[in-house]
Amino acid sequence: MDTPIAPVTLKGDCRMNDAQGTALSKVPEVTLTFWVIKILATTLGETGGDAVTMSMDLGYAIGTGIFFGVFILAVAAQIAAKSFHPSLYWTTIVATTTVGTTMADFADRSMGIGYAGGSTILLLALMVSLAIWRWFEGSVSVNTVATPRVEVFYWVTILFSQTLGTALGDWMADTNGLGYQGGALAFGAALTLVAAAYFLTNVSRVLLFWLAFILTRPLGATLGDLLDKPLADGGLAISRFYASTLLAVFIVAMIVLLPQRAGMHPGKRQRDV
Repeated sequence: MDTPIAPVTLKGDCRMNDAQGTALSKVPEVTLTFWVIKILATTLGETGGDAVTMSMDLGYAIGTGIFFGVFILAVAAQIAAKSFHPSLYWTTIVATTTVGTTMADFADRSMGIGYAGGSTILLLALMVSLAIWRWFEGSVSVNTVATPRVEVFYWVTILFSQTLGTALGDWMADTNGLGYQGGALAFGAALTLVAAAYFLTNVSRVLLFWLAFILTRPLGATLGDLLDKPLADGGLAISRFYASTLLAVFIVAMIVLLPQRAGMHPGKRQRDV
């Protein structure tokens, strides 16, 4: 009776199978460093956007046109890149925060929609963007951002979330009377609850990511306003240009000193949310 011979698996074959099972994403791995840079970037978006529209007195419409052009160029470069590049990725994120600031201000103030109306419209736009993304791709997890089409869904969703965050931050600080410090504390508390849900519950990680991503924008908006608004309005009256430069330096320093790696995504997408 012949004894069956077990198949031999070479190490090279294992590595090949692993490579086929996973692939590098075009966005960074979500770590504490990611969230710190995200908050700095959203704060820079607020001070940078206000510097162009208010300090340079160009207005919301012109400011939106300028920053939307920068956003399109940054997204095009990000999609054309063959792999994850931290500096390019975070440049694109900052571009979404600045254009999000000017777009929200233009809609809420110049067009007279108001904070409540603007926030409602943007929330619906964000929900529709996520729904379409999930319909076509089966998942809205950032771990699947590895193809040009998914990147387009990703950056459109990011743009809506950043614009919504600006409107929410202004609405909370100005209309609801919390002020910039109170608004920052409120959104910081909301983020703490999301973090607690991450560590203490089994709530969908994809859902928690998007909740945290959205909430970091109004947090950055209120922090940015706290830095550059006049003392009479509850701000610290720091120059918008100085504040923006300082925030940019901090972001660059973190990118250089705390290297990030690309996230991994499964070879077969799962309908996880």
